Amino acid sequence: MTEASPARKNVFFVGIDVDSMGGSQRVLHTLAQGMGERGHRVELIGIRPSPEPFPYNAERSYRHSTLYPAPVEPKAPVRTVGDRLSLARRAETRRARAERDTARAEIERKLAEVKDGYIVFGSPWAVDWIMPLKWRHLKGIGQYHESFAQAKRSANLSLIRRHYPELEQTLVLSEGDAVEFVNQRVPNVRVMPNPLPFYPDEQAPLDTRKIGAVGRLDPIKRYDRMIEAFAEAHKGREGWELHLFGEGPLESELRMTAADLGVADQVVFRGTAKDMAAAYRELSIVAISSEREGRPMALAEAAACGVPCVSFDVSGGVRELVADGVTGTLVPPADVPGLATALGELMDDDALRQRYGSAGREHVAHLALPHVLDQWEAAFAEIER
Repeated sequence: MTEASPARKNVFFVGIDVDSMGGSQRVLHTLAQGMGERGHRVELIGIRPSPEPFPYNAERSYRHSTLYPAPVEPKAPVRTVGDRLSLARRAETRRARAERDTARAEIERKLAEVKDGYIVFGSPWAVDWIMPLKWRHLKGIGQYHESFAQAKRSANLSLIRRHYPELEQTLVLSEGDAVEFVNQRVPNVRVMPNPLPFYPDEQAPLDTRKIGAVGRLDPIKRYDRMIEAFAEAHKGREGWELHLFGEGPLESELRMTAADLGVADQVVFRGTAKDMAAAYRELSIVAISSEREGRPMALAEAAACGVPCVSFDVSGGVRELVADGVTGTLVPPADVPGLATALGELMDDDALRQRYGSAGREHVAHLALPHVLDQWEAAFAEIER
């Protein structure tokens, strides 16, 4: 392997799990693909393999690797001193330590193959895992794909405050979040939007009577509220369906919720969609009912396809992607009746859907991949000055 020429940057993207179906994973693959197509030497490194890998970018312009051989398996709880000292537990600890040492040696080998460049950390946990290793010949950039409010509710904020000041730049998704992180004494904060993986030439037809929600069937998405709102909005509006794109542990529970509310036949569980651009073209409305979000890619992707959005107003990132009353409708957090009303208004009004959809495409045009890559190039140039 040869070192890149001066005009060609070495860029490593590193995340804990980079291959599951999710917004942050899609962003990493999209950025890696775009930078690779621009001629940079790019490698996307996952620390742990995904238990449910999604096939991003069939023809890749970047290298891709995973450090650990298998996903994390849940450990049996330690209930007694005997459990802690058992031979099986001690053997498992030795095996885990050996796997960790092998993974760390492998990434150090990869990073040592180049003399300079950038390492982009996809999450605070990736920074925490890499920080003790040999990587300082590279310039570090820390991403955070969620909102400050989410960071504050978790261990993420303490990890960001501990590690990100040692990096060249911290990239966040909105101006409001940038102010909050600066107030936490995180230096070198820069707003960097997530790029769209696609921007179709034409708007979706919006005539299918399908409402869509995109994301894993996890508790944080609160699809129980989505189904409840849909069940209310569906009354007197025959022919409409709710399509859930994604997999996850709550599918059985959500199916029961739909049955209890009398909409089992109208709530369609689509699983993982291989072609999300085509999936959005099937829809007339996209909705988000999450407990919290940063800057959800589903809202940006739907807008790029000209699909109007309805969402709980849970973050500055959501407000930046949905211009209330212009490209879609924002509803107070957890307001299920309000969500039902907002859905109903769009279900009833074809012209409103078309108007919101057209405005949405214009609203997110600056997130097309070439524009965002230009901002990354500007960030690299600023670091090098």
